[in-house]
Amino acid sequence: MIRDAETQTLLEDAIRRFVRETLVPREAEVDETDQIPADVLAAMREIGLFGLTIPEAYGGLGLTMEEEVRVAFELGQTSPAFRSVIGTNNGIGSIGILLDGSEEQKQHYLPKLAAGELIGSFCLTEPDSGSDAASLKTTARKNGDHYVLNGTKRFITNAPEAGIFTVMARTSDAQGASGISAFIVERESPGLSLGKPDKKMGQRGAHTCDVIFENCRIPAGQLIGGVEGVGFKTAMKVLDKGRLHIAAVAIGAAKRMLRDALAYAMERKQFGQPIVEFQLVQAMLADSKTEIYAAECMVLDAARRRDEGRDVSIEASCAKYFATEMCGRVADRAVQVHGGAGYISEYGIERFYRDVRLFRLYEGTSQIQQVIIARGLMRGTEI
Repeated sequence: MIRDAETQTLLEDAIRRFVRETLVPREAEVDETDQIPADVLAAMREIGLFGLTIPEAYGGLGLTMEEEVRVAFELGQTSPAFRSVIGTNNGIGSIGILLDGSEEQKQHYLPKLAAGELIGSFCLTEPDSGSDAASLKTTARKNGDHYVLNGTKRFITNAPEAGIFTVMARTSDAQGASGISAFIVERESPGLSLGKPDKKMGQRGAHTCDVIFENCRIPAGQLIGGVEGVGFKTAMKVLDKGRLHIAAVAIGAAKRMLRDALAYAMERKQFGQPIVEFQLVQAMLADSKTEIYAAECMVLDAARRRDEGRDVSIEASCAKYFATEMCGRVADRAVQVHGGAGYISEYGIERFYRDVRLFRLYEGTSQIQQVIIARGLMRGTEI
């Protein structure tokens, strides 16, 4: 349950206004320039968007999972790049420190992340290990009171802007997940460099690139929690939360696309009447609304379960899988409703069609979610 319904409603209303009055009018600009305007970033910091989920004790708003996904429903209703720039600070860029970091690590980094003074990033994927994350090859070898990191991370969200990186690296020769540890690596660490920003299909303004470690030396105190070998567990906990967040963003995007498709169908006339009067167009709109409603119910239920302290690994995968696939179907129908206009960049649906395709890939592909769900059933998870 929401801790304070009135306060939460006020927050959602404020973010809804910010999205529609400040962010939506700048969407085309971001797509053209591949940058979030500096004044928009400043406004995001001012209203606390970088610290939505970081506890109040560390300078954030301390939203519960349910509160977070409700906010994500609103943030999702504009270009994903706006959400992406704050997303890592509220999720994969901070949650590892929050869940498993030492108190000293939390006190040092979380307030800066909450204020937007630092951008956090999460380094798990590698050139040869994406879905098979446990096979990562980046190493971290103890050398006196330091660790030395070597390896390359790929497709790392917000890496070009990041000030700190949560890095998964192998600290022993043990195979699989057991030899992986998690580290906080600062941007200025000697031996850390960045590749060229990736040129992507969509989500311009949201940047990714390689993060390269060549004999990168970091103090031993940067090991998250001070314990080796538990990094993979940290990563999986981070991803459970991130999957619910991405599912909620996908729902927000689907709502926006349906709203735009409906508006177009009510204005566009063919055969002497608005195309919304045609039953086959109505069917596409109705199917989209139905699937959005189903996904929203799933995400809210899973978020509430997580807030109760329950293991939601399977529910998070179910929600992420269904919501992101649903979003892709809504995008396709919205283009179809627009007809030829849907293929023209003048209409926002062309941009959304490109942007939302990524939702089905990151935080674990749809196929990985299917595997997680099926293996949970095989272990005897209640149906």
